[in-house]
Amino acid sequence: MTITTIEHYIAGQRVSGESTRSQPVYNPATGTQTGEVKLATRNDVNTAVAAAKAAFPAWSNIPPIRRARLMNRFLQLVNENKEALAKAITAEHGKVFTDACGEVERGIDIIEFACGIPQLLKGDYTEQVSTGIDNWTMRQPLGVVAGITPFNFPVMVPMWMFPVAIAAGNTFVLKPSPTDPTPALMYADLMKEAGFPDGVFNVVQGDKEAVDALIEHEDVHALSFVGSTPIANYIYERGAHFGKRVQALGGAKNHMLIMPDADLDKTVDALMGAAFGSAGERCMAISVALFVGDSADAIIPKLTEKTKQLVVKNGLELDAEMGPIVTAQALERITGYIEKGVEEGADLLVDGRGYTVPGHENGYWLGGTLFDNVTPDMTIYKEEIFGPVLVCVRVNDFAEGVDLINRHEFGNGVSLFTRDGNVAREFGRLVQVGMVGVNVPIPVPMAWHGFGGWKKSLFGDMHAYGEEGVRFYTKQKSIMQRWPESIAKGAEFTMPVSK
Repeated sequence: MTITTIEHYIAGQRVSGESTRSQPVYNPATGTQTGEVKLATRNDVNTAVAAAKAAFPAWSNIPPIRRARLMNRFLQLVNENKEALAKAITAEHGKVFTDACGEVERGIDIIEFACGIPQLLKGDYTEQVSTGIDNWTMRQPLGVVAGITPFNFPVMVPMWMFPVAIAAGNTFVLKPSPTDPTPALMYADLMKEAGFPDGVFNVVQGDKEAVDALIEHEDVHALSFVGSTPIANYIYERGAHFGKRVQALGGAKNHMLIMPDADLDKTVDALMGAAFGSAGERCMAISVALFVGDSADAIIPKLTEKTKQLVVKNGLELDAEMGPIVTAQALERITGYIEKGVEEGADLLVDGRGYTVPGHENGYWLGGTLFDNVTPDMTIYKEEIFGPVLVCVRVNDFAEGVDLINRHEFGNGVSLFTRDGNVAREFGRLVQVGMVGVNVPIPVPMAWHGFGGWKKSLFGDMHAYGEEGVRFYTKQKSIMQRWPESIAKGAEFTMPVSK
């Protein structure tokens, strides 16, 4: 098999850069190497930032409506190439093709939102705020901004960032995950085909060296990050040290609280998709099922049987329900958590370890895994596993369930399954989590609402995309204006007041 060299994209062209370091890229379904990705040096990052900085003055001066028209052309091209993007995701990440198509569609939603940037950039105006004085506000771009994105959504998560940032008049440097780096080059090519000037969008492949170079670069004015909580915290603290605006989305331990009146079959279906979709490698995956009262006795037997029947195979096969784990290292980490759960006394109802797929024996396979009688002091309850492992916890009542959710250090997403409207209303009010679903297992907000958790799931003040994204990638300027004819003679030594 040919090993493809995966390069950077700087100033409108693919370049190798000066680094001698690289990292292999694998197909997780087969375990075979398919590519070799370049890892940027600090100088490579400097070159990318310089290209973005050089492009910024002209790009930011283009009227928003013209920037929106280019974004609309990019939208058309992504729509035309969405299957190719989805196949690239499956080839390097492993998620099933239909799920990868859904990822691309959610990215498309953000591009569509960014096409409305002329309306989103409108400021406020007050005539005669004081005698002879008018006051208005405007939103202006920051300059060069950067995104550092994870392996689990190589198309969608970067598109949470760069379409909004670029439409608002910024230029962008993306540092994608080196685990599945190819999609970033694909949409970089589409940006160029759409007509965006060289340097407006750049890609630097890399690892911590590239991340630190972006954090420390004086010409990078804002950083967006999605990934684990330790790295989110690191980027937030380091970014603040260097005076950057930072939006860092971290880890999760998403709960589903299941009331005794919940629809049995629909709850089982929701748990299956939310826990095992994308092999559980989603920051919005449900990894804890909280069963209130006797709901566990009714649901867990059905859930156990469904988990055993989960169709796990190469994601390019259209009947696949779950693909492989993304890397051999991730597989080892997840199986370590399963072993820890057994050691700490949880009941292992379905063990996904040792799973193989005929013809793909070297792939990184793990079947759906289900634990019961998990307690809050266990490692598999406290820590983010980021794999197809669902833990079941039993609680006596609604209040105990909400308290358990609220005491967890993560607050990314949460779901409630019930038929009771009053319970649903109280849940929405009381739960200390950023994104809440009622009979919706994965409540990822649509493009115009914005994505973000609470507590250790978000470092920074603003959520991703939506109007929050527009505010993050712009700064407000207030202008007060009057003309000589309305200025009274004589110096004024007191604080100006409205008069």
